[in-house]
Amino acid sequence: MKKVVHVVGARPNFMKAAPVLRALDRLPIGQSLVHTGQHYDAQMSEVFFRQLGLPEPDYNLAVGSDSHARQTGLAMQKLEPVLAEARPDLVLVYGDVNSTLAASLVCAKLVIPLGHVEAGLRSFDRSMPEEVNRVVTDRLSDLLFTPSADADENLRAEGVKDSCIHRVGNVMIDSLVRLLPGTEERSIWHDYALVTLHRPSNVDDPEVLGRLAGALTEMSRVIPVVFPVHPRTRARLEAVSGVCRAENLCLLPPAGYVEFLELQAHARFVVTDSGGIQEESTYLGIPCLTLRENTERPITVEVGSNVLVGQDMGRLLHEVARILSGSARRGSVPPLWDGHAAERIALVVGQRLGLASELELRTAKSGLPGKANYRSRTVRPPGPWPAQRARGARGPVKRVRSEVS
Repeated sequence: MKKVVHVVGARPNFMKAAPVLRALDRLPIGQSLVHTGQHYDAQMSEVFFRQLGLPEPDYNLAVGSDSHARQTGLAMQKLEPVLAEARPDLVLVYGDVNSTLAASLVCAKLVIPLGHVEAGLRSFDRSMPEEVNRVVTDRLSDLLFTPSADADENLRAEGVKDSCIHRVGNVMIDSLVRLLPGTEERSIWHDYALVTLHRPSNVDDPEVLGRLAGALTEMSRVIPVVFPVHPRTRARLEAVSGVCRAENLCLLPPAGYVEFLELQAHARFVVTDSGGIQEESTYLGIPCLTLRENTERPITVEVGSNVLVGQDMGRLLHEVARILSGSARRGSVPPLWDGHAAERIALVVGQRLGLASELELRTAKSGLPGKANYRSRTVRPPGPWPAQRARGARGPVKRVRSEVS
């Protein structure tokens, strides 16, 4: 029997691997899941496995946190004997984390075929560790599964053969489509902005973080702000300003996938430095303001759902005002971001492993169902702002103004 090994290590990997595992279940193959343990606490790992329906990992390598070089090296050391013993017919890696790079290098040394899900994305900023991981992984991969046309062009410009490039769409959207209906049945908040921050360029520099905190405080004067924040970032925020005491800014613990999806799906807009959230908000039709100078997902900017504001806090507040006034551009959903990317991956893998004829593959492709329409949502009456709810107040917060001063 043919064997496929999936290597994951961090939350973005989990959302991408879950639908691929389910899709490959339809083929007569053996599958194994290796979790490097790059994200190792319950909020960052076990909760996501449970909510996404991922099976218990066959191997948990418990790599943990460290410098980029040490973390990658340790992951390689622990992965090598696992893959050497399994000798799979294909290893699938996801995204751009250090575990992805480690698995790619081990596969190259052991001459094991490699497939990269989410290939071809480029920010063209080599100061980002993720960019190095993307470039090296793509150079070592035999199958490159891309989410959009710009990724195809990036790979061709780097000399990758067309026969290796397979545009399948955005597999992260598969998980979103599957779990989004459940968020419609939950009690929700209304008229708020959702914020996430995690990149070192934003949270590790006290001066930059101080300016961000000031902008969030200013923003919270015109619209409530919900900020699920990692404890490390919370401590840094408390050190640089009084943002944690801003009346309409609610700092929450890190959220599970379903809980965060609920927050994102019903937000007025999102402020983030996360690549995955740029993609999810694009599908959801939620305006996104990205606190970065560049993005490896330029398709989200091209379709109008995402605006790069960098670290220009004046630009951030200006774009917030445009969104609240209704003058911001409305975005659209890129082709193939339809919840069926994993099925397309399974078709290519089946062909690669000799498990389906070309005719069967074409028939399956033509029979793929269309995109589910989850973008139109029922509007419910406003509910109480959580900070007020916690204090026992009744009724909603006052209506927000449409401008940022």
